[in-house]
Order: sequence, then C-alpha cells, then structure tokens
Amino acid sequence: MRKLLFILLSGLLSGGIISCGNDGSDGGEESDVIKIGHFASMQGDIATFGQQTNNGMLLAVEEINAAGGVLGKKIELKTEDTRSTTQDAGLAAEKLISQDKVTVLLGEVASSLSLVAAPIAEREKVPMVTPASTNPEVTVDKNGNVRKYVFRVCFIDPFQGKVMAKFAKENLNATRVAILKDNANDYSVGLAKNFQETFVGMGGEIIAEQAYEAKQVDFKSQLTAIKAMNPDAIYVPGYYTEVSLIAEQARDLGITAPLLGGDGWDSPELTKGKFKEALEGCFFSNHYSVEDTTALVKSFTEKYAKMFNGEAPGAMSALGYDAMYIVADAIKRAGSTEAEAVTKAIGETRDFKGITGNITINSQHNAEKSAVVLQIKDGKFTYFATVAP
Repeated sequence: MRKLLFILLSGLLSGGIISCGNDGSDGGEESDVIKIGHFASMQGDIATFGQQTNNGMLLAVEEINAAGGVLGKKIELKTEDTRSTTQDAGLAAEKLISQDKVTVLLGEVASSLSLVAAPIAEREKVPMVTPASTNPEVTVDKNGNVRKYVFRVCFIDPFQGKVMAKFAKENLNATRVAILKDNANDYSVGLAKNFQETFVGMGGEIIAEQAYEAKQVDFKSQLTAIKAMNPDAIYVPGYYTEVSLIAEQARDLGITAPLLGGDGWDSPELTKGKFKEALEGCFFSNHYSVEDTTALVKSFTEKYAKMFNGEAPGAMSALGYDAMYIVADAIKRAGSTEAEAVTKAIGETRDFKGITGNITINSQHNAEKSAVVLQIKDGKFTYFATVAP
C-alpha cells in the first residue's frame, strides 16, 4: 500500500496537477485571464455604494478588454458581497484571495469594512486598492506603519474634513457650527475630528457635538439640543442612509441652517421623494462632479449611461472605474501579475489622469488629488467649487 501511494503521489507531482503560488490565474483554461477581486456592499444598508462601484469597474473592464486586455490577457472581475457587514467583508476578502486566487483585491467603500480586509491583504501579501475608503488607518495602521500592500485612489478624511471646514468658514461665513456624527463609524468619527480641528484653528467655534448610531431612525433628541444653540451650519459626516432622515427631522423642528457633509452622502437615495426639499441648498465634499465637461469625464458619463440604462454615474462609480484602470496600468508597467511586482508598480503611480482627477500615490499609499464641493439644488448634485490638495 505504501509503495502504491508513493507511485500515485509521484505521478501527480510529475504531471503538474499539484501547484503552488498565486499568479492571478489557475492555469488551464483560465491561463489567459487576470482575475481581479472586488469585495463590495451589494446588499445591506449601503448597497448603492457597492453597486455603483461595481458598475464603474465593469465599465472599465469592458473597455480594457475591448482594447486587447493587459499583457495579452483579459481581465475578469470577481465580486463578493460583503452585505454591508464587517464579518462578511472579512469572509469575502479571504475567499477572493485563497479560493479565487485574485491578482489584486479591490474594495471597500466603507472604511470600517476596508479596515477588516487590510490586515488580510497584508498577511497574504496580495495588493489591495480601495476605491473610496477615506479613513487614514486603512493604509497606515494605528502604530504609524504604512501597510505595504494596501493603497487607495481617493483622498483621505483629514483632507476632506479640512475642505468642508474651510468652506464653512470662508464660503458660508459660518462662525458657530454644530456636529452630528455616527459614533460607531470610523468614517464619520474621522471626518468630524478633522473638521473640528480645522474649523477651530481658523477661529470658528463648535457649539454643540451630538452623536447617533447606524440604523437609528429618530434624531429629534440630538437635533433639539442642536437647535437650542442656533448654529450657522450643521456638519453631518454620515452616510446617506441616516442623513436623509436627519435633514427631514431638522426641518420639521424648524432648523433652517444648511447641513454639510462628506462623500458618504453621494447616493441617488439621499434626495429621493420627501427628502428632496429637506436637503435643498445643503453642501457636501465629493470626488468629482458629473457636470464636469472635460472630454475624459464626458466620455465616461456617456458610456456609463449607455451601459446602465441611462443612469448617471455617482462618485463611487467614478472611483471604481479609476481603481480598475490604475490596477490595469500597474500590471502593464510591472510586466507581470506577480504580487510584489504589481505592488511596487501601484506605489509608483504618478499623475494618472482619472475621472476623479490626476492621481499620484504618495509614500503613505494615499492619493494626492483635488476635491469638489457640491450643492444640492432641486434634488440634484450641482458643482460649486474645486479645492486643491
């Protein structure tokens, strides 16, 4: 029996059936494919984020493959649903790396979900690019160590928070601002912190700071306390899922001050139906404007609308598109799908002309790029200003 097992094992090894390593393909029929993994909130509380990002990636993949692919191979996008939960985010990242053996991991939008996957990418030595997670700790851990394999193509919370603090002080002439944040959300807490530091540093005053929890539906207690302080504006750095309700209840209480926010507002659900009027005249920072008339952006919006039944691409769609193109460009420059080579090439990205601006990856693995401020008019997100890094 031992002799028979030895013969069988020797035959398997010599026949090449057992293989090790991850070069982004499984051999055989898929040797001409480069697999890119995407873990995203396709269902759950922030599903429009994941769906939009995935759509942007799908458009990029279609264009790249139509142009001949990368290194003579087609790109295949494999998407796993995180269901908007940290538990499923970890499971999705693990599956894409260990089972699907992707060359690069893309995701997530929510910083809290990317923070779960980042250590996994580091452990498995697989490059990861997040399209839209803005919390600094996604690329630089709590000890100040830059994660070798993790990058982002969006700006970070310190920049975004500063953008809106300067906007409130200089454009709205606000001197007294209240903050209403989600205390359990890394994204919301980070933005609130950076907004406050910048606004106070410019001579402004934070007159009230209230907190809520995700999935909360009644914000009247927090808003009543804020109303008593009569702020010039209210900074609400949360996700569209709660912001719409906050705006509606603020107006019901007679609060007329404009609400300010970040890119977590960017969803068609934000101003849907009854919420449209409540958010009229409010502002939020974002990655790009669909109203941009440059040839590159115009081509993108037209192709996107054609592919997705007339839908206008939001910022998450544009970031997903940029992330995929940056990965494809890095693989091409690396001349290989080998993890170390691709990781090095991503880190060397300079002045990449994307939909969301010219992107340079710095030593902290963050994208240096501009932000835009959008104003909500008649339910639409209209361009107001651009703020350079």
